[in-house]
Amino acid sequence: MSPFRIVPRCSAFAVVARVWTLRCSAFAAIACVWTLPARADVTPHAGMLRNPDISATHVVFVYADDLWLVPREGGVATPLASPPGQETFPRFSPDGKTIAFVGNYEGNQDIYTIPTAGGPARRVTHHPAGETVCEWMPDGRILFFSPAVSTRRGTAHLYTVPPEGGLPTMLPVPYGANGAISPDGRWLAYTFNTRDHRTWKRYRGGMATDIWLFDLVEHGARKITDWEGTDSQPMWHGPNVYYLSDAGPEHRLNIWTVNTRVGGRRQMTHFTEYDAKWPAIGPGDHGQGEIVFHCGARLFVLDVQTAQTRELTVTIPGDRPQLRDRSVNAAGFIHSIDVSPAGQRAVFEARGDIWTLPARHGSPRNLTRTDGARERYPAWSPDGRWIAYFSDAEGEYDLYLAQSDGKGDPRRLTQHGDSYWYFPVWSPDSKRLTFYQKDGTLFLHTIEGGETAVVDVDPWTQYPNPSWASDSNWIAYTKSGANQQTAIWLYNVADRSKQQLTSGMFNDTWPTFDREGKYLLFASNREFSSPIYADIDHSFVYSRTDRLYLAPLRTDLPSPWAPKSDEETWEDEEKSDEGAIDNGNDNASADDASNNDNAADHEDAAANDAAPDNDHAAGNDNSGNDNSADGEEVDEDKKDEKKPPEPVKIDVDGFERRAIPVPVDRGSYSRLSFNDKGHLLYVRGAVPATDGKSAVRILDPADEKKEEKTVLSDCGSYVPSADGRKLLVSSGGKYAVVDAAADQKMEHPIDTSGMSVQINPREEWEQIFNEAWRVQRDFFYDPTMHGVDWAAVRGRYAAMLADCNSRRDLTFVIGEMIAELNVGHAYVRESGDLDPQPSTSVGMLGADFALDQGAYKITAIYEGAPWDADARGPLSQPGVEVNVGDYLLAVNRVPLDVSKDPWAAFQGLAGATVTLTVSDKPAIDDDARDVVVTLIAGENDLRFRSWIEQNRRYVEGKTDGRVGYIYVPNTGVSGQNELFRQFFGQKDREALIIDERWNGGGQIPTRFIELLNRPVTNYWARRDGVDWTWPPDAHHGPKCMLINGLAGSGGDMFPALFRQAGLGKLIGTRTWGGLVGISGNPNLVDDGGVTAPTFAYYEKDGTWGIEGHGVDPDIEVIDDPSKMLDGGDPQLDAAIEHMLKELDTHPYVPPARPAYPDRAGMGVTEADK
Repeated sequence: MSPFRIVPRCSAFAVVARVWTLRCSAFAAIACVWTLPARADVTPHAGMLRNPDISATHVVFVYADDLWLVPREGGVATPLASPPGQETFPRFSPDGKTIAFVGNYEGNQDIYTIPTAGGPARRVTHHPAGETVCEWMPDGRILFFSPAVSTRRGTAHLYTVPPEGGLPTMLPVPYGANGAISPDGRWLAYTFNTRDHRTWKRYRGGMATDIWLFDLVEHGARKITDWEGTDSQPMWHGPNVYYLSDAGPEHRLNIWTVNTRVGGRRQMTHFTEYDAKWPAIGPGDHGQGEIVFHCGARLFVLDVQTAQTRELTVTIPGDRPQLRDRSVNAAGFIHSIDVSPAGQRAVFEARGDIWTLPARHGSPRNLTRTDGARERYPAWSPDGRWIAYFSDAEGEYDLYLAQSDGKGDPRRLTQHGDSYWYFPVWSPDSKRLTFYQKDGTLFLHTIEGGETAVVDVDPWTQYPNPSWASDSNWIAYTKSGANQQTAIWLYNVADRSKQQLTSGMFNDTWPTFDREGKYLLFASNREFSSPIYADIDHSFVYSRTDRLYLAPLRTDLPSPWAPKSDEETWEDEEKSDEGAIDNGNDNASADDASNNDNAADHEDAAANDAAPDNDHAAGNDNSGNDNSADGEEVDEDKKDEKKPPEPVKIDVDGFERRAIPVPVDRGSYSRLSFNDKGHLLYVRGAVPATDGKSAVRILDPADEKKEEKTVLSDCGSYVPSADGRKLLVSSGGKYAVVDAAADQKMEHPIDTSGMSVQINPREEWEQIFNEAWRVQRDFFYDPTMHGVDWAAVRGRYAAMLADCNSRRDLTFVIGEMIAELNVGHAYVRESGDLDPQPSTSVGMLGADFALDQGAYKITAIYEGAPWDADARGPLSQPGVEVNVGDYLLAVNRVPLDVSKDPWAAFQGLAGATVTLTVSDKPAIDDDARDVVVTLIAGENDLRFRSWIEQNRRYVEGKTDGRVGYIYVPNTGVSGQNELFRQFFGQKDREALIIDERWNGGGQIPTRFIELLNRPVTNYWARRDGVDWTWPPDAHHGPKCMLINGLAGSGGDMFPALFRQAGLGKLIGTRTWGGLVGISGNPNLVDDGGVTAPTFAYYEKDGTWGIEGHGVDPDIEVIDDPSKMLDGGDPQLDAAIEHMLKELDTHPYVPPARPAYPDRAGMGVTEADK
């Protein structure tokens, strides 16, 4: 059996290596980048000086996650703020004396201000949602955007707030980001959304941003840019708006300008190799206006009057604590595991190293101890001596061998390179290994001689789950057919032949030889007997279709569960002991008994054939080794005395016909093996949609009760020891070695407390960077990498590694690199081994507030529809006497401080029961009342469900109930739930509006379309009641779909399929355009990750489509902000108008029931045939 993987294939890997010797030009070593000390004055790569802003005298920026200040001419920077975590988007006040920024001093990312001259930071906001500072307004308020009180998922709002704090004021645009206010305070320049952090360069899809102007006085609006690509981050200077755009011939982000009075756009910079990033405008030293930004390795200042740029050189002094070697608990980074042959020790892949740990007594051993390389997938040989694993020590992953006691140097077995390899599985004689390549190839490697041969290739690239026979000459494995069902195949090591054992009519999985070479156990999805019908329609699914089967390898082997007959036996006179009584039956010989089909000793012989020998080893390894007590050292003399396993004979013809159902209930099975007694071991998976848990189960074939027993509950996998006596299990985040028998407990978990390892951050970051680059190279759907010179891209961004001073810096560099692929779904996760930050919950009420007469007045209470019992907030519970218009005066008898926002009173109170003091007056007096409520941790769902119901009621009112409204937030499970939840109560409406704006994607929504596309087949006349329309669980009237640029991935596919099915018109704006999907790939050594897009959409005519462009609407309606004041929705209004027209021109009208037939004569009439 292959070693236990804690995570699904290609989703979380931690690997290792001993040396970082790069062996090809694509991995040329970065000279001297890791020799810089952690304390020295440096002039860093300007890409690390992020989010800069400039005043008349200084530049502020983020470096190594902290705020720094430097004179506007450059020079030596000084540290300004260093709370835990990362600070972002510092912005100077108009007088340059104060800086606003986002940081985390007290448990959340909030807005703070700090004097430029230094001093304590002052907290401005307290809402738990994230915020981004845009700039200071001319009146001294801070402009920012946040999704804090958004009812539309995926949108943010623009706010202003005094620098002293208080309740933020929402600007009167429906949603927006990247705002800037004109010098006279009248005009807001902004984008509807932001994709500035997206790892997708040269993008031209529906999410691409344009810059709009909104008149804050008269509430008019107009769009001032219309480039199909990116126009973003507007900045005012006089009547001109400066912004970032990739509209130029360089296809890079550069600084552009547009005059808001006379129009006309002009490109100000012309960078060709790197994008200009994160510009911010300042007054200049004499009012001329300056924009600071970084581009590649350089920090620039652009004089907006002269259009000249100057480079700013910055020196960073002092300590760099995040570059110091540090101790990491590798136990938090365990990914794959295996167990020694006798279960005395376990081997773990953890934080890029290979470790062995004792089951009960002893100390942990780190066998590899590397930072600049990564090892993964350890497998312990059945003879106890070796541990095989993969390592990228030479720049690419290859198979290595290390002695299990840690002595000696590792031995490199292969030199394949340029791919990813998985799951080494030892032969029982410890002479060979199988392993698997990401492209579906199963390899066989012979240790002696070093030959690597191809066993087979799965055309659907599925893992073949190989199992070795006890004689080490046969390998059973699975292979997918053209029907995408897996069949069991057989490979003969001696003659290198392969044969198909099962037909592939059903999905056969987990082939597993028994320990004597007599039987093959496997699972198969062939139990189609108990469909599960939906409660609300006529759809059904088949779940738990797996059955276990045991197939004799030879035609002469019986079933372990063959019928028995109890018979008396006796000995004849010749074989009786002296003094035995002669019974006179000369024919009742032992030989005769053996020829009797019902003879008990024949039954015993059959039972012995059916039950594997207790002395043979367990699992897919099927080793016959007798290992010493510690499972690591083998007595060679004793080994020589061991009888070699008998050659395994397999009768291929009729194999599937001989398969016997194992007498256990259907289910979902995995991790099949045999213990030392020949008992069947397997994992029975949890039953979907129930509270049941996976468990390791065991069945004794000789048990007349045929009783399945539990080895360990709440356990989804295990690894058997080679001798079959022990199992390495994981449950509740702990590991233990238990007996391969029923009724085990996690009483003695493996002690992982000693897995401390010293990490050199820069060496590890280099490995992470190279891993991220390789993941794209090897898993990206297009081997030509969209025509990008991927090796050159690596070299360009590797130059930034020397100046990474935090893990977030590395994330930024990786993101910039993978963005060059110009593709959706290429993400870098803001994760990995980040420095810890404080975290404080905020209790929420699900309400809006306004400052009125010196108190906070409740202006809205959010809840779902009357039938949405699961969408009630604290203030909507029965008996809670709080109404819109009441004032919130105190929390737990502490009066609210209105110099702060109302959420300041709820810090640390999520889930807590509190006493609110409320009144219909803005002061605490005798009329004030106390109300006890339980606060919630977040109110997004309340606001979301309230918005859906608001839209549904609006459509209902505008159409006199003729048109229904359904909102689908994504194509994942939650979106599926919303579609079905809202559909059936409205399927009687004459028409339906399906709203998928801001759809976050998920699954390919085939079933979504099936629900909406169930055409009428016929009608059923009934004696009583209403006639049936068939199918009854369908809507048959006109439909349309609302789309926009924030709907993507599955949200692209949904309208594409809607159109393809002819269900109706698409109304709104073009969608995101992201249909190169992700299906899993290795993660990074510190649990960070990147995603490699692995499959790409193309049309039925053989052309590419949708990716990078989106799905175009049939009726384009732009969200003009001037038409969306007070909740207006021009796109929804257009959909209503369209549906009412459709009802006038193309209504669904069922036929009238025909007259009852006259069958008094012979047969039926011609009309009724």
